[in-house]
Amino acid sequence: MNAISPLSPPKARTYRLEPRPPATSHEEERLHRKQRLAATFRLFGRYGFDQGLAGHVTARDPEFPDQYWINPLGVHFSQIRTSNLQLVDHEGNILIGNRPINTAGFTIHSALHKARPDVIAAAHTHSTYGKAFSALGIPLLPLTQDSCAFYEDHAVFDPFSGVVLEDSEGERLAETLDSHKALILQNHGLLTVGHTVEAAAWRFIAMDNAAHAQLLAQAAGPVKPIAPDIARKTAAQVGTEQGGYFSFQPLWDWIVAQEPDLLD
Repeated sequence: MNAISPLSPPKARTYRLEPRPPATSHEEERLHRKQRLAATFRLFGRYGFDQGLAGHVTARDPEFPDQYWINPLGVHFSQIRTSNLQLVDHEGNILIGNRPINTAGFTIHSALHKARPDVIAAAHTHSTYGKAFSALGIPLLPLTQDSCAFYEDHAVFDPFSGVVLEDSEGERLAETLDSHKALILQNHGLLTVGHTVEAAAWRFIAMDNAAHAQLLAQAAGPVKPIAPDIARKTAAQVGTEQGGYFSFQPLWDWIVAQEPDLLD
């Protein structure tokens, strides 16, 4: 009887996350951005980032870069669908949609989209931990690997001067943001931007989490920040645009499975 030959050892394989292929048309890219924008609102609703009429996330239109999609005023984040997002221009004219929009949202996002052609999406809500942290008037410390994503790449907008309704305030906000990925609006909340809707949305979730972690740590006692050189190195590893995009994907898969009507 022949001896049974041992099994051949398995071949080593390499796997990696693949970037999204470029859209083949403006229509395809527009639908992609709008669906991710609607998913962002559903996720923000789940995270409790809604606060009455406050809060807004925008996505630049791929065909008309001086126009952007925004949530209609007075619709709860958990109810927003792809089909009821509204298109506005830099003058605040509603080009698609039949509801009012948040005036402060228009003022802030219009200034950001004008000043930063690279920004596809911007997110700002009145999340609880974001508001609490903003009252300190300080930047995030590199206390954890996750918070290093914002190291040397965010700024503090101060002082608080009321609801942002004047163009000059929107312009000052955009100037403070400069080339950074995020902003702490003192006594107000957090704001993040990205080259994709996915990156901007993930960054807001991550920044609110980092603010929460710092509040807990500082309440417990003296903190030990990560050394600047290590924080800088870690930021280059965990704070990239691609990292933000990929980090959003599990949330996208989950929320679409839970609430498929958001695609309507």
